[in-house]
Amino acid sequence: MSGQGMSGRGMGAKQTRRRIAVLGGGAWGTALALAMLRAGHAVALWARDAGMVDAIRRGENPRYLPGISFGAGIEATTDLEAALSGAGRVLAVTPAQSLRAVLGEAAAHMPAGAPLVLCAKGIERDTGELMSGIVEDMLPRNPIAALSGPSFAVDVARGLPTAVVVAARDEALAALLAAEFSADNLRCYSSDDLVGVEIGGALKNVFAIAAGAVTGAALGASAQAAMVTRGFVELRRIGAAFGARPETLMGLSGLGDLLLSCSSVQSRNFGYGLALGRGEELAGRPLAEGVPTAAIAARIAAERAIDAPIISAVAAILEGSITIGEAVMALMTRPLKTETEE
Repeated sequence: MSGQGMSGRGMGAKQTRRRIAVLGGGAWGTALALAMLRAGHAVALWARDAGMVDAIRRGENPRYLPGISFGAGIEATTDLEAALSGAGRVLAVTPAQSLRAVLGEAAAHMPAGAPLVLCAKGIERDTGELMSGIVEDMLPRNPIAALSGPSFAVDVARGLPTAVVVAARDEALAALLAAEFSADNLRCYSSDDLVGVEIGGALKNVFAIAAGAVTGAALGASAQAAMVTRGFVELRRIGAAFGARPETLMGLSGLGDLLLSCSSVQSRNFGYGLALGRGEELAGRPLAEGVPTAAIAARIAAERAIDAPIISAVAAILEGSITIGEAVMALMTRPLKTETEE
């Protein structure tokens, strides 16, 4: 069990050109498609929207990456079978709550034995399944991996320096994928703690909403810092219950992603919380993945008797049963204990 190891170009690894299918044409899907091109692979991208596909073929995605021109090179298509044909690696970049439906469509066309790399973050609302659990249900013959870490799509699309983690239960597969995906300005570390990487990515979205709400409500930088720090404590508690290793949650896909998502309006979840804290109209805003994740995470914590007051408070705020002020007051008046008490 090696945890995270350094992989990538410039380290003596032989680079193999692959055909990589990217499922999802949003900001993150397009950015990862560009990253795979830079790593020397042939890339097919599938999206439902024909207008978006045409734009990506022209070298732009004005809906999700406005102002960024990336030239031709991505084979964009609305034909799922065509996108998956001959793919040696498949990157699933569809939202967590729609992953099961997309994999149901893709199942008949999935190349046998091709690793499916999960690139969206969340917990399935109806079942409480991690994304890897959905893949096990839908595609039991395809190896599972996950790509996660502190990364904004616009940064990756522009080729700015970014470090992420590629995790798989098979340590050798994780290292191979990390080496294949690494390129100039994208450094991929490897990990064999798949669950730890998934948990970190899913729960940070909930805490980003909390941090945004605190900021939007003008409760001060001190409150925001406390929210993020105590949120990380809850992340570690829930991670431990799922079998995640502490060092994974201290790494890029846990603490690293948490810090990024809780500190920037580029984070959709932080932005959603910011609007919530300001009392702005939320109807019509893109739904942040942390919203459905908060409800299921709170339920899981309650069922497993895990102390997770911030997650529970976010879920209650989102369902409208308490206000932000009431949630903060409840958190501030909890029984006193030592900081390190679990």
